[in-house]
Amino acid sequence: MKYADYRRWTDRATAWIEGHFAGLRRHPVRAQTRPGEIAARLPKTPPETAEDMDTIFDDFARIVPDGITWWQHPRFFAYFPANAAPASIIAEQLTNAIGSQCMLWQTSPAATEMEQVMIDWLRQGLGLREGFGGVIQDSASSATLCAVLTMRERATGFKANESGLSGRRQLRIYCSKEVHSSIDKAVRVAGIGLENLVKIATDGGYSIRPDALATAIEADSAAGHTPAGVILASGGTSIGAFDRLEPALDVAQRHGLYVHLDAAWAGAAMICPEFRPLWAGANRCDSIVFNPHKWLGANFDCSIQFLANPDEQRHTMGLTPGYLETPQAQDVINYSEWTVPLGRRFRALKLWFLIRAYGLCGLRKRIRNHVAWTAELCERLRAHPDIVITTEPRLALFSFRHIGGDDATAALLQRINDDGRIYLTRTLHEGRCLIRFTAGQFDCTRADVMTACDVITELAARPGQASGL
Repeated sequence: MKYADYRRWTDRATAWIEGHFAGLRRHPVRAQTRPGEIAARLPKTPPETAEDMDTIFDDFARIVPDGITWWQHPRFFAYFPANAAPASIIAEQLTNAIGSQCMLWQTSPAATEMEQVMIDWLRQGLGLREGFGGVIQDSASSATLCAVLTMRERATGFKANESGLSGRRQLRIYCSKEVHSSIDKAVRVAGIGLENLVKIATDGGYSIRPDALATAIEADSAAGHTPAGVILASGGTSIGAFDRLEPALDVAQRHGLYVHLDAAWAGAAMICPEFRPLWAGANRCDSIVFNPHKWLGANFDCSIQFLANPDEQRHTMGLTPGYLETPQAQDVINYSEWTVPLGRRFRALKLWFLIRAYGLCGLRKRIRNHVAWTAELCERLRAHPDIVITTEPRLALFSFRHIGGDDATAALLQRINDDGRIYLTRTLHEGRCLIRFTAGQFDCTRADVMTACDVITELAARPGQASGL
């Protein structure tokens, strides 16, 4: 294929995309294939000679869609959404065509400077104070790892990168049990060790208890350990738990600890001023992460990490050999010094397109609708004799179970996902199997959410196999 043929194939791809989205509600949300089925349709060896693009595209249309779980389906109510608004898709196409490696200012000045501005646009949109810098990461997992590494370095006087952790007092990181598993992974990867991730008890609202946090920090200090940081949650993945930030921050800052806030999902809702009390105190955090690729409409991947003092993370992550130096431009930002990867994509472009194409008002309307429709669905399910609401709506997330217990709940979830009209996922909470519901797909409507009610109540009322699409 040559660039001279590009328009022909982008036109065909565009036609496929338009037809796909126009008929998406007719497809099952979750892939209905069995393990190995797609691989069996692919040749076992690579081609030695070039193949015709017509054949390649035909094979794509024949093979790939059957094996896709459609994250852009308006009835995708599982995990958290990973959106791809049309304006963001266009920007991503342009990014692919530009093909820049945006590791340094000099390798892509527009990408670096647009990233700075988009960070500040989102800071303003979320109501955060002036003074926060930031960086676009690939995912919240990477942002959290950078925050944990910065905790490690600050607690060791920025010496661990050079001399390691051997022979030092054990570092301790604190969080509640409601945090995402990426926190556990970050502590492992940072060399701190899971045994040193202290899970603090929560109160009746599933918020970290400040008294228990203070007791743990003081006990660790007395035992000869080094408290290094606290990780708080605004919108935990399992049930949407929110830590009460102010009292936890009071404890952490009294002991001089770095605080990272994981708001990967719920942070997007803070463009709506009425939801900001849920993360009151966020302005006092050292690091905050939220994912525009979840609830704001940006294509995956796009995660924003706000930093109160970027120098600490740059000191932790930066490594600049001679071949990466930028002569005569000492005041520029090189974002590769803020992150784990050296290579970086032009992620800011899709944010620029997205925010301009829909405006904060348009994005707020979507989020408010999702929250309202989720609350309505919860009340409808509450009235069903076979459904028990187990955790109340937190923004656009709640959980429920079948009255028959864990086995009946798991069986109900299996029937729902085999049916294909909607897609839900499970969680384990307080030892029980629960089903999560969360709305957030960019083109979701009230009718789509109410379809979830129809499917759940229909399949909860009978133990037999679902009737299909």
